[in-house]
Amino acid sequence: QVQMVESGGGSVQAGGSLRLSCGASGSTVGNYILGWFRQAPGKEREAVTVIFRDNRTLNSDSVKGRFTISRDNANKMLYLQMYSLIPEDTAMYYCAADNKWPVPWTDYRQWNYWGQGTQVTVSS
Repeated sequence: QVQMVESGGGSVQAGGSLRLSCGASGSTVGNYILGWFRQAPGKEREAVTVIFRDNRTLNSDSVKGRFTISRDNANKMLYLQMYSLIPEDTAMYYCAADNKWPVPWTDYRQWNYWGQGTQVTVSS
């Protein structure tokens, strides 16, 4: 099992940047597929990006070219660098992990391990 804790959320103006961090503890992080999801009030949890064990990444269309996911297995950390933020990015952001390939990766119900979330608010 793996336990995950997010940090780095906050309030920022449109066009700004934020870097989210997710610290993992427990099992060897390198064995896990890691991802970021977000959930706005009244909406379903939405996939943002995923990084596989070989460091390949996939992004949702809504963040392509603006968000970058990265991992540091040695330090058991996951990151989400967000640029050119827009008000529509406002949501609670969650890191997720699974030791099996979630299919499809965009379905939050396929992921087993979650952090508690960190709030990102983008004002216009």
